[in-house]
Amino acid sequence: MGISFEFFPPKTPKLEKSLWCSVERLAPLNPVFVSVTYGAGGSTREKTHKIVTRLQNKMGIPAAAHLTCVAASKAEVNRVARRYWEGGIRHIVALRGDPPDGQGKYVAHPEGYNNASDLVQGLKMIGDFEISVAAHPEGHPEATSIEADIENLKRKVDAGATRGITQFFFQPEHFLRFRDKTQKAGLSIPIIPGILPVTNFSQVRRFSKTCGASIPHWMSTLFEGLDNDPDTRLLIAANIAIDLCRILRAEDVTNFHFYTLNRADLTYAICHVLGNSRNTQPNMAL
Repeated sequence: MGISFEFFPPKTPKLEKSLWCSVERLAPLNPVFVSVTYGAGGSTREKTHKIVTRLQNKMGIPAAAHLTCVAASKAEVNRVARRYWEGGIRHIVALRGDPPDGQGKYVAHPEGYNNASDLVQGLKMIGDFEISVAAHPEGHPEATSIEADIENLKRKVDAGATRGITQFFFQPEHFLRFRDKTQKAGLSIPIIPGILPVTNFSQVRRFSKTCGASIPHWMSTLFEGLDNDPDTRLLIAANIAIDLCRILRAEDVTNFHFYTLNRADLTYAICHVLGNSRNTQPNMAL
């Protein structure tokens, strides 16, 4: 089983300590790569760079840097990308990015990249990056249909993307239908399911409203009345994620990307149950 993990730049020294504790906990599972997010409008640019380079150059963990188009000119984005290339980072997660707070609709910078496919093309002109891009099993909130969203993914692949990582989802049929449709559309890149262990159900509700991921009624029922019972929430969260991954594995899905939210315990437990232990070698086919 090939696994990868996502982290985000922490805002306080206490949260930074938590991040590196999580990295140390998960690193022995031999991830194919770990990625680090990029704050809205590049607000975490320096922190993201610092974390990515430390992960790869000092800790020996293959690292990918998120990069977005939001609120930046092509020249600014290109400078960031060249800095990564010069620092030995060869993997970028290329995203359009969400509109800044208070701006309901995405508007490209007048001198910037219009969208993720343009960004991918620009990155490929800078260096031969490995490029992961976003995929949406239930459709991007701005897409007119799943088919239109897959066409957008195809444009990113045609521009040079080498892997799709999905938005989180909780019903396996959403991913499986999406995978089948991408294959019928002629896309041959790996489509990796993004798995979000639910540590905070209220937070996930907020996430789902912005990204278009649905929450099934049965899941809401399971977490009902547990706001002040974190131990039970963790047990339920682990079971939901494990069941989801097991169903996907039965459908020949062998690679998973975990949105850790900088917490290790749930992700570690899920990987252990799925058979990825400290002695497991990574699946480099991811």
